Amino acid sequence: MVRRARRTHNPAFKAKVALAAIKGEKTLAELAQQYDVHPNQITAWRTQVLDGAAGLFGGGVAEAAPAEDLKVLHAKIGELTLENDFLAGALSKAGLLSAKR
Repeated sequence: MVRRARRTHNPAFKAKVALAAIKGEKTLAELAQQYDVHPNQITAWRTQVLDGAAGLFGGGVAEAAPAEDLKVLHAKIGELTLENDFLAGALSKAGLLSAKR
């Protein structure tokens, strides 16, 4: 079997092949021979088109999880900084941590 150099296909070509596969007028083997692409690649492109089709009508990508409020995160950073400073002072007074950091 002869190994071919890696090829890149433009998005228009991928869409054309994927839509032909979705139509189902020809088998994957026939499409693969017609477009000179491996059948597994056609299946992958068809899956990408079908998965992404819902996003065309959604008007935008919905957020999976709401972003945390930036003020809350800054407050948490402040709390943790105070705790670290307090614990470092307590350890240095107990002689378990040197005064230098």
